[in-house]
Amino acid sequence: MGVSTNESSIRIGAPLPPFELKNVDGRTLSSADLSKDGILAVIFSCNHCPYVQGWEDRMVQIQKDYAGKGVRFVCINSNDDVNYPEDSFEEMVKRHRQKRFNFPYLRDDTQNTARSFGATHTPEVFVFGRDGKLAYHGRIDESHKDPQAVKSHDLRNALDSIAAGMAPSVSETYSIGCTIKWKR
Repeated sequence: MGVSTNESSIRIGAPLPPFELKNVDGRTLSSADLSKDGILAVIFSCNHCPYVQGWEDRMVQIQKDYAGKGVRFVCINSNDDVNYPEDSFEEMVKRHRQKRFNFPYLRDDTQNTARSFGATHTPEVFVFGRDGKLAYHGRIDESHKDPQAVKSHDLRNALDSIAAGMAPSVSETYSIGCTIKWKR
């Protein structure tokens, strides 16, 4: 577990990296399909990380609150599922149902999508504006444990600005969470 200060992550203003990944419903979804309607928040996630688990309900609520503003979430699980079987596709399907996710949950078996973003942590958020360019990169907020303790609603603040056609006042924050579990 740690804090992402990844220098190889894509930079603010970079275009959305292309991907095609399998969703928990069995369909393949592409970055083009997901981004065509407006603002896309790509969240690298997984099942087993306690940081992700602490933010899951907020992710569902934020998607619900911002869907009417043209914001769409997608979570991508790139973790090694051999050494971390709780992150397997089958377990993703169960987690999606259990938590009632209101967004696609995609499997990145090759880990190429995580590499193309330069993602290193779960959760790690990349928000692309209506122009398809990266406008925010970082965390959801500063407290995975206690929603009442949150003082800086980083993702919500960024989405408010992006939905209003402005650049976020804070476009990058540190991603706090577990490291992506890379295959050998």
